[in-house]
Amino acid sequence: MQEKDPGLEPIPEDSRLETLDERLRRAKTEEAVRSGEARDKGEDDYRLGNRVLAELIGGMAGGALIGWVLDRVLGTSPWLLLAMLALGTVVAFRNIIRISSQRSK
Repeated sequence: MQEKDPGLEPIPEDSRLETLDERLRRAKTEEAVRSGEARDKGEDDYRLGNRVLAELIGGMAGGALIGWVLDRVLGTSPWLLLAMLALGTVVAFRNIIRISSQRSK
């Protein structure tokens, strides 16, 4: 009785194939980094959140500051402060909507 089944002996893998696979893997990684596909999605979302927060706070604080200065100069306290605060808030929300529509493209 035979100990081995009849058939072909398995051929060991060529080391050239292993190095080719490694080079292909490295080239794909480098191409992903070059094209920007390897960026972390969480980092992009964090930056977007910070930008939205800065737009909101900056719009409101800027409008309030300009309104306060105009109130002091023109003596119309508190009307220009309130009007410019509202305008700053509207502009901030408009910028946030613009940022979010650019992001979805």
